[in-house]
Amino acid sequence: MQIAEPTAGAPCWVELGTTDPDAAKVYYREVFGWRVETDPRPEAGGYTMLSLAGAPVAALTPLYAPGRPTAWTVSFATRDADASAAAVTEAGGTLLNEPMDVFDLGRFAVLADPSGAVFSLWQARSFAGAAVFDVPGSLGWVELATPDPEGARVFYPRVFGWTVNTGETYTQWGIGGADFGGMSPLDERYPSDTPAHWLPYFAVADVDATATRAEEAGGTLLVPPMDVPGGPRVAMIRDPQGGVFGIHRAGAEK
Repeated sequence: MQIAEPTAGAPCWVELGTTDPDAAKVYYREVFGWRVETDPRPEAGGYTMLSLAGAPVAALTPLYAPGRPTAWTVSFATRDADASAAAVTEAGGTLLNEPMDVFDLGRFAVLADPSGAVFSLWQARSFAGAAVFDVPGSLGWVELATPDPEGARVFYPRVFGWTVNTGETYTQWGIGGADFGGMSPLDERYPSDTPAHWLPYFAVADVDATATRAEEAGGTLLVPPMDVPGGPRVAMIRDPQGGVFGIHRAGAEK
């Protein structure tokens, strides 16, 4: 990731909504060494900050609506959550949760692109988002899996002003040419019932060792460690409750 700090239009935060927050706290602490701190206020709804050497890197929460699957959600920074939410719907996306204030921390909204991939908007006030990126244990890349790559190449630049770097086999997203993520078509490599989604990749020092630790802690290797041609070493993992995330070698997504 070439974005080193929360930047308008770029990913700034990731949250795991899970069926079992207590088990997830243990699992991710074992995999990434994250420190967990749950907000004790009843109105915080069990929101738990995940940090690395004192720096916030992600969060986890209970599932606030019945029937929702355990999943990671990527948040993109914006200077105006209401205006960005309006831009999303005008471009063909769907508003799932109206913009709302979160204490004095910021303002957020939950939306889906035209293919159904869910993401959040975050307008920072006292909390900007992740304090570090692309160091071991932090967010290093985000990837959209979609059945409509051509539509996504129109939608996201229109909404966020992203630059699009399209190679022979892979499209990368950026802000002013500084790439932070990519796009994968939902093709025969995925199970037929896989919905469009955003997937976070966390940077690690050793993909193989982290994948082994994740499996021993109760996770499932969906994609065992492999070298991407012309890219980094990666793996894809499902946690014990079903949340899917990727890992890649830190510093390789430059």
